[in-house]
Amino acid sequence: MTTKTSTSAPAPALGHQDLNRLLAMMTGDEKHGPASTSTLDTLWVLYDRVLRVTPATVGARDRDRFLLSKGHGPMAYYAVLAAKGFLAVDLLPGFGSYDSPLGHHPDGTLLPGVEIGSGSLGHGLPLAVGTALGLRAQGLDGPRVWVLIGDAELDEGSNHEALAFAGHAGLGQLHTVVIDNGSASHGRPGGIAARFEAAGWAVLTADGRDHEALYAAFTAPHEGVPLAVVARVEPKS
Repeated sequence: MTTKTSTSAPAPALGHQDLNRLLAMMTGDEKHGPASTSTLDTLWVLYDRVLRVTPATVGARDRDRFLLSKGHGPMAYYAVLAAKGFLAVDLLPGFGSYDSPLGHHPDGTLLPGVEIGSGSLGHGLPLAVGTALGLRAQGLDGPRVWVLIGDAELDEGSNHEALAFAGHAGLGQLHTVVIDNGSASHGRPGGIAARFEAAGWAVLTADGRDHEALYAAFTAPHEGVPLAVVARVEPKS
């Protein structure tokens, strides 16, 4: 049976000011730098101020679940997890190496606090819908499900079906953050927000670099319907 690594001795919680240093520890032939840096502020606000999960509660039934669908270029995710004590900082220099648990896509079987393994884009939102349905079936109303996706993932039919179903099902425990860096190939009149609104979601748009704006959007009330937050960042170069 595969078990998650103990990651040696997790570091004490660090602050936002440490993230650049932690990111710089991860080197190698990584081609998805913008995919990582585009998510950094969103991940920090979620783990620092919103998500109800800690290194001590990664297995608790009543924890919040965070699913990283935008999993290519996961350096920001690893940096935030290390800053919050889920991972040992001394694992970061080994990122992407043969024997490291820190792969170029996160592996949910190896890393504490990582709910899913990511690979092909377009799978995280359907998995989050299933997670929210599973919690509902167990009568667990407290845990919230968060999923972070990229705007280009909305080109995938699996996401179209998932967001349509979630609104109709009234999955109020479900929260989706869309990192909008102008990567999507197929648009929709009114943009990303209109797509979720048409499916019955509560939708907010925020500056993806403004921590207070992100926090306000993430904590906005949305009784009985799922919430989507479109976090706009600089266009991908």
